Amino acid sequence: MFERMLVSKLTERLNEPRRFIQIVAGPRQTGKTTAVLQALEKLNIPQRFVSADDPNFVSAQWLRNEWEQSRALAKSGEAIIVIDEIQKVDKWSSVVKLLWDEDARARVPLKVVLTGSSALLLQKGLSESLMGRFEVLYSPHWSYAECKKAFGYSLDDFLFFGGYPGAAVLINDESRWARYMGTSIVEPTISQDILLMEEVRKPALLRALFMLGSGYSAQELSFTKMLGQFQDAGNTVTLAHYLDLLSRAGMLTGLLNYSGSQIRVRKSSPRFMVYDTALMTYAGGTGRRRLLDNSADKGRLTESAVGAYLLARGKEEGFEVYWWRERNNEVDFVVKKGDRLTAIEVKSGRVKNVGGSLVFKRHYPEALSLVVGSSNTGLADFLLGRIPLFL
Repeated sequence: MFERMLVSKLTERLNEPRRFIQIVAGPRQTGKTTAVLQALEKLNIPQRFVSADDPNFVSAQWLRNEWEQSRALAKSGEAIIVIDEIQKVDKWSSVVKLLWDEDARARVPLKVVLTGSSALLLQKGLSESLMGRFEVLYSPHWSYAECKKAFGYSLDDFLFFGGYPGAAVLINDESRWARYMGTSIVEPTISQDILLMEEVRKPALLRALFMLGSGYSAQELSFTKMLGQFQDAGNTVTLAHYLDLLSRAGMLTGLLNYSGSQIRVRKSSPRFMVYDTALMTYAGGTGRRRLLDNSADKGRLTESAVGAYLLARGKEEGFEVYWWRERNNEVDFVVKKGDRLTAIEVKSGRVKNVGGSLVFKRHYPEALSLVVGSSNTGLADFLLGRIPLFL
């Protein structure tokens, strides 16, 4: 069975002395549970795996009982408890903090792994109750390198079907693949990972925003213009909030226009970007052959694949992803890590104004420039991680 790098990272951390709670977080259906189970198989340590996947049967008391049984495993040495989908336990972070601190005082060598869907988990307790007690391992959508190695994907396969491992067996039946995307990924993410975790007064609007924004991935669209697309749309503040929820769920985000000024950045219209191209092709409802044969549509799909790749790496490596436009001059992506800056143009076949990188370099002469899809920086090489992003 294929193993992601996440498996070795988690195994390494669980072999260390008990220091931190290990959090494995990422979007739905990216293989978090599988990776944890693979890591457990490599460890010769007593272990207990429990799931909070059914919120009707779990509670704070359930969590205490499971933890107590795991403590019994640690009476004669190190042991591990894994709690899958922890965010579905009410007030979980307060209970985990109490139990973890009790073990620290009593020197119980019980190591703890928690899994949860997306950054909604982080918002709901880690930043407050468990501050200083945890480390996070992210489980992003699968990269082209992973899909190529595990499933034999071609570049076109990856552009259209994206990086959801569970859907890989269905790529020869587009209709079945689309149903899987809707029933197993999109709708559960919205109805369970978002609506059950956050107060959303207009769930139909949130769904409509996902479909519109995903279909417009790699394009700029102001919130004001979006209001005209929806019935009962509320206001721009509502749309911005819902887009933030979709972003934290690992579905759709809005890249902001880089200016070097945070004030101007916040005021800019977002450029929609999916976290995985499968979400764009699902929302667009266009067949593979038709989409890949149309240069404009394939161009947006290619740019979205590059954007999704950058978003995933940015989460892991700690850099920010923007785009840039000044009048008619445009750069597809700007990535910033500390004082290092890189402007990335994507040669995708889509007709657009050229020369944006040259104008950007005049404003920011310290920036590195990359042209993805050129003879020096091929699209496949870039998505396979063979091109350095920074000087």
